[in-house]
Amino acid sequence: MAAMMLNTIPISADACQNGPRLLTRQTAVAQPHKGKTSVSMSDSADDLAQRNFSKLLAAVGRDRDIEAFEEIFRHYSPKIRAYMAKLARDGQAAEELMQETMLAVWNKAEQFDPLRGNVSSWIFTIARNQRIDAFRKERRPTFDPTDPAFIPDDVPPADVEYEGRQEADRLRRAMETLPPEQLELLKMSFYKEASHSAIAAELGLPMGTVKSRIRLAFAKLRAALEQRA
Repeated sequence: MAAMMLNTIPISADACQNGPRLLTRQTAVAQPHKGKTSVSMSDSADDLAQRNFSKLLAAVGRDRDIEAFEEIFRHYSPKIRAYMAKLARDGQAAEELMQETMLAVWNKAEQFDPLRGNVSSWIFTIARNQRIDAFRKERRPTFDPTDPAFIPDDVPPADVEYEGRQEADRLRRAMETLPPEQLELLKMSFYKEASHSAIAAELGLPMGTVKSRIRLAFAKLRAALEQRA
């Protein structure tokens, strides 16, 4: 496409009353178009770098190549640390998450498939999963072994436990000596925790009868236990 150039042409005093001066007029002068040829090497450089890291990662997965892993570690560990620091806002946590990520890279290197993505995407996916796992652990309550709910009741000594069994056996045998009507009221009062009025209403007995039978039952139990002691 031709470009327009501005040329200056002198005009004499005869042509203008104010004396000689320079006037400008446009003349079309064909100029060759100079197009810009921009060649960016960044894309090809990135591709070469990723192909190189793919080979290194394959060596780690196939041969457990420590030198190859060290090169991957030197390149990616600062990037992962910065990524974690931005998310966690904690330098120590970022360092630990970076270490966990790179350890996972070492352990899972053989799982990398270059046909499904490049090394950077694969490593940062691992990093993101590590951060998600850490976040879930932060929100999950930790087990506290000192929590009273997890502390078993004190086990009584063997002699105390034996005496308790003996007392229970004496009480059971003493209750067997009670008349059925007194035993029934005693069980309703203490085992079922029924009030005297509730017992009277349920059995259709006067309140005084209920109280007297329970009182007599206690007296007989006390006497029976004292005899067996």
